[in-house]
Amino acid sequence: MLISKGGDFALGFFSPTSSNKNFYLGIWYHKLPGSRTIVWIANRDNPIATTSSPILAIGNNSNLVLSDYHGHNIWIASSNIATGGAQAYAVLLDSGNFVLRLANNTDIWQSFDHPTDTLLPTMRFLVSYKAQVVGRLVAWKAPDDPSSGNFSCTGDPISPTFQRLIFHGTMPYCRSNVLKGVSVPGGTYLSNSSSIVYETAISQGDEFYFMFTVSDGSPSTRFTLDYTGALRALSWNYHLLSWEVISESPKAACDIYASCGTFSYCDLTDVFPSCKCLDGFKPDGHNFSTSCQRTQELKCGKQSRFVTLPGMKVPDKFLHIKNKSFDECATECSSNCSSTAYAYANLSSAGAEADLTRCLVWIGELIDTGKSVDSGENMYLRLAESPGIHRPFYSNMNDEAVFLKTIILT
Repeated sequence: MLISKGGDFALGFFSPTSSNKNFYLGIWYHKLPGSRTIVWIANRDNPIATTSSPILAIGNNSNLVLSDYHGHNIWIASSNIATGGAQAYAVLLDSGNFVLRLANNTDIWQSFDHPTDTLLPTMRFLVSYKAQVVGRLVAWKAPDDPSSGNFSCTGDPISPTFQRLIFHGTMPYCRSNVLKGVSVPGGTYLSNSSSIVYETAISQGDEFYFMFTVSDGSPSTRFTLDYTGALRALSWNYHLLSWEVISESPKAACDIYASCGTFSYCDLTDVFPSCKCLDGFKPDGHNFSTSCQRTQELKCGKQSRFVTLPGMKVPDKFLHIKNKSFDECATECSSNCSSTAYAYANLSSAGAEADLTRCLVWIGELIDTGKSVDSGENMYLRLAESPGIHRPFYSNMNDEAVFLKTIILT
């Protein structure tokens, strides 16, 4: 094993379980008791047979090369940085970063640039470069199989600087809240009794990336996408000698992408989260667990109004209209009779785009909407003008289901 200077992390060869005896080159927490918690793997999709006597070495061209006993290359870490003939050396840092470095302290390759299923504090997770998605976390296939699984987490291919998605294959599985700004310096993301985690979203030149850090004295903390599709923030509990979940996505069954259907939302403020209809909507027929329909239809040329829905995870499939004030954003939505909602934010920093406004407009159906206690924002929903009615008689699908069943039984 190669052990970091402070002993926090180790790099070496391991086999996941007694049922999977292939060799992998990986990094894990060295000081924590119990089974190894792996945070990075070099050859996850190219395991080494136990009889091959693997070797990790630095070649004459300053590349890291993992090979078997017969000299067949299994994995190579190469750099585009010209070394000028200088020889490199490898070091495992106490951050968990495995670095290939020149004598002049220039890093020419690092494992932090190539995450597998885990993010560690100070790791820069590059989401997009020149508006193209580049970085992703990929879950293990199974608890005993570290090869690339079916779940991945990355930026939205359409709007990578606005939201992150967990995918199951090529289909969206869970979506984050839309970011309120493209640069959020040190905003508190989550905490427990022993640590505070800060997440920063940074737009810098052509790059957009996330980074999280922890408060001083915090226990080991990591973000991991597991084989079930759950993205979890975990903190080591020294009393229980186990990992404690301090945040998880999806947060409930109704938080899975579009599980509540159109014009409904997942209400995470309830003790038992459930799907509910947006104000001005009711369950669509007898399908109480999916879509909702308007209590009064919108018609072009007819008067309409906007109601404010606070604390919302705004829907997916939005249009981003740049350089608009709040009033201009509202006008943009109200002047188009196909528009159904809008949201707005003044950004503290606009990064490379130099636009301190964020006007989002929705056309047609609203999908994958939610409501939470601590991370939502105002959404302005378009309804038909009806001065005497401000909300549907039943907004909870389950309540209306019980009501209708009672009528049928009677």
